[in-house]
Amino acid sequence: VQLVESGGGSVQAGGSLRLSCAASGYTYNRNCMAWFRQAPGKEREGVARIATGSSNTYYADSVKGRFTISQDRAKDTLFLQMDNLKPEDTAMYYCAAGATLSTLIPQSYPHWGQGTQVTVS
Repeated sequence: VQLVESGGGSVQAGGSLRLSCAASGYTYNRNCMAWFRQAPGKEREGVARIATGSSNTYYADSVKGRFTISQDRAKDTLFLQMDNLKPEDTAMYYCAAGATLSTLIPQSYPHWGQGTQVTVS
């Protein structure tokens, strides 16, 4: 499985960004897709996850109501729409994939992208 993120950047507080993750490889390894983030000096934190091909989603409390995870199966792309961004959302954002439905435990996702930086000032 290969995952390539894009869409990061710098934005002012209250602004929006949409992250994308282009996926390739065996689909059975991508039954569950998720976004994580990691700020300098902090542990990796789960943001949101979606069961591939369904509307079954799960969000961290810190982003509920502001972030939306979605997917375009025809294009094998995962998205994260981030609205009303806050400075505390500043982090490297990673796309992750796993074979089984999970919550937001990093160890449940064996496949990771390289990350895209989001900076909110």
